[in-house]
Amino acid sequence: MPKPELYVIFTGNKGRKPDKISFSKEFFEGADIDIEVKAKVIYESDTDDIINQYIIFCKVFNEQTKKHGMTQKAVTETIRICKDRNVLKEYLLEREKEVVTIMMSLFDDEQIMKSFIRSERYEAAQESARETAKKLIKKGKMTLDEIADCVPLLSLDELKEIEAEVMQLA
Repeated sequence: MPKPELYVIFTGNKGRKPDKISFSKEFFEGADIDIEVKAKVIYESDTDDIINQYIIFCKVFNEQTKKHGMTQKAVTETIRICKDRNVLKEYLLEREKEVVTIMMSLFDDEQIMKSFIRSERYEAAQESARETAKKLIKKGKMTLDEIADCVPLLSLDELKEIEAEVMQLA
């Protein structure tokens, strides 16, 4: 049976990154864990093989998303630049539409996740604002207009609803 080997393709700048990484060192501060995995790291090199071309493609894509954001323009520019530089050229010529579709679906997934996170943060902030407003209303030392100035996430109508809730519970 062949000896298993694991590889990680790193598409950033090597800097002082190691040639091998360890699961326990990277994620568990070197603790003794039941499953230890070590992987060889592949960085960009001077070779013209498919892996190196993929790394270059990813770097070009990262540059383009910095310029154009997570847009179709970033994808199409990445493909154009890579074809001009003879990076994955044959593959991109044959499957450009497929590559665009796949990369745009990655954007969609990423955008959905970012939107979800923003929504969750907003809901948490709203709930916190509601709790603060309830406390201030219970104290009875401020008008609703004054509370609205202190808790800008809530409208005056929302504060009136919260006041009605508080008064019912009292």
